[in-house]
Amino acid sequence: MYENITTNVFDHRRYADIGRLVELKKRKGITISLAFPTYNEEANIASEIEVVRRAMVQQYPLLDEVVVIDSGSTDKTREIARYVGADAYLAENILPELGPARGKGENLWKSLHVLKGDIIVWADADIENFHPKFVYGLVGPLLENEDLLFVKAFYERPLLVGGDLLGTGGGRVTEIFVRPAFGCFYPELALLFQPCAGEYAGRRSLLENLPFSMGYGVETGLLIDIYERFGIDVIGQVNLDKRIHRNQNIENLGKMSFEIMHTLMNRLQKSGRIDMNSKMRKNFVRAKLDENDIQFLDETVQIGERPAMASIPAYKERRKSCRKWSWSGTVKPYKIASV
Repeated sequence: MYENITTNVFDHRRYADIGRLVELKKRKGITISLAFPTYNEEANIASEIEVVRRAMVQQYPLLDEVVVIDSGSTDKTREIARYVGADAYLAENILPELGPARGKGENLWKSLHVLKGDIIVWADADIENFHPKFVYGLVGPLLENEDLLFVKAFYERPLLVGGDLLGTGGGRVTEIFVRPAFGCFYPELALLFQPCAGEYAGRRSLLENLPFSMGYGVETGLLIDIYERFGIDVIGQVNLDKRIHRNQNIENLGKMSFEIMHTLMNRLQKSGRIDMNSKMRKNFVRAKLDENDIQFLDETVQIGERPAMASIPAYKERRKSCRKWSWSGTVKPYKIASV
């Protein structure tokens, strides 16, 4: 069990020669798309887009498109993204005939409809130390290894506490909930360094045939589905050193865990690993003490699921016009005063 996990572990330094990756990409006739799922990310989105466009569009044509899929930001996320050269879409305007929904997984799922590449890369938009390695590190193993279908990032995750950045402590949902749950039911997945990492890449031929949880259960659901269909050998991991980002507060982590719990239990029931004698509650309930006043909160979360994109008729039609293409975007300077 352990040998397979360590075999598919890579380091971003192996792929730092982006020119070599471009040659591999051309030789194989592959196109590559990058998407950022966003909600109110005006603080970091410009720098992340500029980093990847300078290094992997302008200097080396590794990426064929850079796209933002936005959940309805109330700040200038979409305007800034367009200004620095990315395509920005409002998620609710993509496949509107399927009804409205919000959530990280919803954005990732809808990005499959918009993006044209053979390899899809996703990265979170709140990374303060964003570097080209967050992209080429994920793409490299897929270009080199035909047997790999999906690649996850892993890294050191510092935790910001009271203004101080601690060396470790990030990834709390992973260590307190997801890894123990995987250890109980999917022990090979428990050996992944960062199962909930927001940076990962996969082949379209895989991703378009998987259902997507609409909320924060998306990473858990994808890993379980890939593992159960293809085994652990098709999953790779890449060391990206360190990731500094905006840490969620404990209340938000509770809601994230609740969404992940629904995804996990849904997969366990479908696979016959457990029998559910009753339905799980759909709203997240918790008690809160606020200045000696006890409040009972009953909060709506995103626990829905989208079917495999390949089953959507509109997607099938769109793919007919996306077989062969290339992107010829131009890089613009970023000036916040001009937005």
